[in-house]
Amino acid sequence: MPFAVYMLGLAVFAQATSEFMLSGLVPDIAADLGVSIPQAGFLTSAFAIGMVVGGPLLAMFTRRWPRRTALVAFLVAFAAAHVVGAVTDDYGVLLATRIVGALANAGFWAVAAGAAVSMVEPDKKARAMSVVVGGVTVACVAGVPGGAVLGQLWGWRSAFWAVAVLSVAGVAAVLASIPAGRPDAPSAGLRAELRSLVGAQLLTAYAMNALVQGATFCTFTYLAPLLTEVSGYGAGWVPAMLVLFGVGAFVGITVGGRIADARPYLILLTGMSALTLGWAVLALSAGVAVAVFVLVFVQGLLAFGIAPVLTSRTFYLADGAPTLAGGFTTAAFNVGNTAGPWFGGLAIDAGLGFRSPVWTSALMMLVALAALGLATTLRRREARREPPVAAAV
Repeated sequence: MPFAVYMLGLAVFAQATSEFMLSGLVPDIAADLGVSIPQAGFLTSAFAIGMVVGGPLLAMFTRRWPRRTALVAFLVAFAAAHVVGAVTDDYGVLLATRIVGALANAGFWAVAAGAAVSMVEPDKKARAMSVVVGGVTVACVAGVPGGAVLGQLWGWRSAFWAVAVLSVAGVAAVLASIPAGRPDAPSAGLRAELRSLVGAQLLTAYAMNALVQGATFCTFTYLAPLLTEVSGYGAGWVPAMLVLFGVGAFVGITVGGRIADARPYLILLTGMSALTLGWAVLALSAGVAVAVFVLVFVQGLLAFGIAPVLTSRTFYLADGAPTLAGGFTTAAFNVGNTAGPWFGGLAIDAGLGFRSPVWTSALMMLVALAALGLATTLRRREARREPPVAAAV
């Protein structure tokens, strides 16, 4: 992998830390700004919504920009939003900074994904994406717990300052490693590129990405009450179990990125089937502490082990529009990140208990497997339409 790909992963680490760290800072923010817990919690939802909207829009806006210019601009905007967020005493201003930060994050993701796959050989796109997405898993292992510790020691604002500093470091890394030239000129107009991004195979790829991520974050979001109310773990175990999930995710994405390009559909079928079974087993055995300990690691490994295939498929299918493909992939990821916890919350509010988000994850994975079956059928149908090599010659 080129050094620049790892630098993109470093910048993603800073941004993913910001995206998820509020889960440990919501009570302090609510108390400091004089708002309710749900209002403070909406800061996370606003970020996710900004990511969904911002990915495609900013990908379209910056598709002709020099990649280094776009990446630096997005990182500077992201850092500035966190500086303003760290000093404000107004909830509305803080909410606005979360939206601006989300838009900058979405734009960065779209450009970074396209840049990463363009810097490697055609058959190593999934491995490149595993490095970039790996920044998210490192954030789960180190960034999010680190933000919680900073919040406890020096208040929630210190976590925002830390993200701003990391973002500035990301700017330096991008300037030092990303070539200054423009991306290849688009071979078609914007409308033609957009049409190429809504084909049947691509739509199923987006759907699988959203469903798998939704299933993952449905359970991850409500893991703490599952552990304390069903599995019998004390509250002190919750951070350790979240880190355990993150370690599994890091191992999974590292291994998955190295093997994903060779047999993508086999990896998807095997990984998604195992992930579906794992959520069902976790729901059934949630009262057994040892089983939960093992399954938290395994499910993190499986969920992120197939992530390189899920994210890279769009770049194989939309090779002529990498930045736009990155934008739509970012949106699909965050649709799942938003919908999964919402579905899990609905299940809990319906009185189905703290196992219900895990069952919801299993159901979402069954739908994802159906989408995989459709994708396989579409791929075979398209292969039959292609003329034989001999005839073409």
